[in-house]
Amino acid sequence: MKLLVIGSGMMGSAAAFDMARTPQVESVTLADSDGKRAREVAARVNRITGGKKVRSAVLDAANEKAAAKVMRGHDATLSAVPYFLNLGLARAAIEARCHFADLGGNNTVVRQELALAKKAEKRGVALAPDCGLSPGMASILGGELVRRLGGRADALKLYVGGLPLRPTAPFHYQLVFSVEGLINEYVEPARILRKGKLTMIDPLTEPEEFQISGFAPLIAFHTSGGTSTLPETFEGRVGECFEKTLRYPGHYDLLCELNELGLFSSEKMKFGKAEIAPRAMMSKIFEGKFASKGPDVCIMRLEAHESVNGAGVRGLLGCRLKGRVATFTMVDSYDAKTDMSAMMRTTAFPASIVVQMLASGAIPKLGGVLQERDVPADLFLAEVEKRGIKIEYSME
Repeated sequence: MKLLVIGSGMMGSAAAFDMARTPQVESVTLADSDGKRAREVAARVNRITGGKKVRSAVLDAANEKAAAKVMRGHDATLSAVPYFLNLGLARAAIEARCHFADLGGNNTVVRQELALAKKAEKRGVALAPDCGLSPGMASILGGELVRRLGGRADALKLYVGGLPLRPTAPFHYQLVFSVEGLINEYVEPARILRKGKLTMIDPLTEPEEFQISGFAPLIAFHTSGGTSTLPETFEGRVGECFEKTLRYPGHYDLLCELNELGLFSSEKMKFGKAEIAPRAMMSKIFEGKFASKGPDVCIMRLEAHESVNGAGVRGLLGCRLKGRVATFTMVDSYDAKTDMSAMMRTTAFPASIVVQMLASGAIPKLGGVLQERDVPADLFLAEVEKRGIKIEYSME
């Protein structure tokens, strides 16, 4: 397999590492607009893996024609650049006849990509948006939980978060992925299922306490992007479906205050002779104040609650009939041996796995690929666990 990674930041570098250490991968091209950084990251990955599979290339990801040129000759491409570049890259992949996956996270962009499905299929190309942790791994495994309950469920609940292992005041957070993607989660509407119907809900709402062994109580709340296409896939078969982000309580309170002040708004405001959107300003502030300063941890708990004779059925005495609950749980930490954060491992490695599945034919679907529908969950889970990411399954 010949693979291409666009973007040499945290996720792109981790994906290139994972690909390079896979025996079936012949070569990896790591492309970035910053040629110096791409060369340095490629050299570091080659040094860590003890090989010479990774080479660098210079590419402006906003230039579709140039992207298509770089993609030609590769079996599959992973976009590890901000979400707003993915639609153009998907079009470039179709032109280059190269399978394409990205880290997604923005509902609007993902739907625009999937609208290209017929054109991609005619060109023999698969488009797999929303790979990564959530959406991505959470979608694949959440869909698998519903299948293990017979294809229907009262509820599918996804709880996912990347957190500093040792939080410090006043922010109780550190940046572990793209700041553009982070703020997008806090401003775009969340897509959920409620009473079996697709519903839009404001982000940063319906907070609840979340507990998991080894951690102080966390706050779980709605954010955008995490459910991806799950609501459409399971509409009419699952009563309730949502994804909630996990944060420390102090950080959640801060987010609500910033949002209330309008500091996540994209509407430009005048400051003297200059015009700037508060969101752009907050992006720069977050990059500085939330810079990673220590080890992180990623927590994921996925729950599918069984339907008993149909969602919402009650017994003869008026008591709700309780079915089984199928659960996947993951707690992954920073890896000192590779100097990779938990977020890099749990986002980039799953994305790399999906890209390799596309290139090898393990995912035969062409056109639009949905994580929960088209990625073989058993094979995916086995590959994740090969990489030292432990996921526990239970049925109670």
